[in-house]
Amino acid sequence: MNQATALGTNPGAVAYNEEIVKKFVVAATFWGVIGFIAGVFIAFQLAYPVLNLGLEWTTFGRLRPVHTSAVIFAFGGNIMLGTSFYVVQRTCRVPLFGGPMLANIVFWGYQLVIVLAALGYVLGITQGKEYAEPEWYVDIILTIVWVLYLVAFAGTLIIRKESHIYVANWFYLAFILTVAVLHIGNGLAVPVSLTGAKSYTVASGVQDAMTQWWYGHNAVGFFLTAGFLGLMYYFVPKQAERPVYSYRLSIVHFWTLIFLYIWAGPHHLHYTALPDWAQTLGMTFSIMLWMPSWGGMINGIMTLSGAWDKLRTDPVLRFLVAAIAFYGMSTFEGPAMSIKAVNSLSHYTDWTVGHVHSGALGWVAFVSFGALYFLVPRLWNRQRLYSLRMVTWHFWIATLGIVLYITSMWISGIMQGLMWRAYDSLGFLQYSFIESVEAMHPYYVIRGSGGVLFLIGALIMVYNFIKTIKGEIRSEPAYEQAPHAASAS
Repeated sequence: MNQATALGTNPGAVAYNEEIVKKFVVAATFWGVIGFIAGVFIAFQLAYPVLNLGLEWTTFGRLRPVHTSAVIFAFGGNIMLGTSFYVVQRTCRVPLFGGPMLANIVFWGYQLVIVLAALGYVLGITQGKEYAEPEWYVDIILTIVWVLYLVAFAGTLIIRKESHIYVANWFYLAFILTVAVLHIGNGLAVPVSLTGAKSYTVASGVQDAMTQWWYGHNAVGFFLTAGFLGLMYYFVPKQAERPVYSYRLSIVHFWTLIFLYIWAGPHHLHYTALPDWAQTLGMTFSIMLWMPSWGGMINGIMTLSGAWDKLRTDPVLRFLVAAIAFYGMSTFEGPAMSIKAVNSLSHYTDWTVGHVHSGALGWVAFVSFGALYFLVPRLWNRQRLYSLRMVTWHFWIATLGIVLYITSMWISGIMQGLMWRAYDSLGFLQYSFIESVEAMHPYYVIRGSGGVLFLIGALIMVYNFIKTIKGEIRSEPAYEQAPHAASAS
């Protein structure tokens, strides 16, 4: 396949719909900052419970799903929808199917779902599941919006002028289809009445737990992994100005990841009422996931073959490459934690929180930041970003924040696991639960501080974007000597 064409040249000057991508970029940036602020606040709530404020709407239990949904579905979701619309048009060399009207319905419908879900979390109107599933009326709206999203994306693939389907679109399509199945399966509920918000879930007990973690782990696998791998396969080659290292490896990566990931959910339910064979099945498939995950990481890293010198002068590429490194680390740690012997120590502890955020902040957020920095000057037709030095500052401040966050959670998590299983000479538990909570305080403060640094980096990015959209360029001779880093062509 012609890689130049696949990666989005526009030989016939096709009139792509870029306005919708602009809207998703702005929405992603806005919701990202909201999600990071909420994350910092609830992190400090754990260190200083007085911040719960004594109100039911501001407790950790209400605000935690606001944070997770804001960063995953609002920030990450807008990134996914926006970049998929950008990529599919260029790799198919046709405008978005359905025109501006369909795209705008998808955009505004998705923002409506985000707002309704957040209000439900704060007001306590949810199905009460692990992931604080919104109530039935929000689920129905989201299902309609998601089907229209599929129509727009798949329709563009069908009318494409390029004979091959570029690999990024394979990952985007898997993300769209599987998330739809997960959402419908996990959200099945019977409303008490058509005029009330209350509903009852179809499954209960261990069946509901299995359904929830089939959803939960595959939301990670297909929303936060497959979807963002599609982003990686487009934006890393574009920013590095190199073709994908191995197109064949990318296809092998796709099919093995898609087949294996869907079976890994039961590893979240070790030592529970779930049948032992199901737990072992989940663990086995989780360990097998090392292979496709690292195949994708190798493909992304090796795409920089012959272009490693660009990392010295291109901070946007630095974000993308660091993201791939975090992806490799997280996809090693996850399967390791699925092993029963390791899980007996890590389960229910902050180690899991550290693992999740090494992937969420290091992989998802960093690759998203790289894509946003790539898109903003091109969408608004600017020569380059306002300040590449600010991108560098963002990178190092955010990286320091991630390191503080995940190392503090690793330490506190392992300490929790050891304290919970410690026995004295008489065979009694050596520590009470409250003693383990008290021991976590300094690590919770460090975690909150890491979150503050990550938020500061995001605010620097917002300022950079505002200046870029206004058309301003900061004089930075050191960066201007590197045209590949500065160009928005």
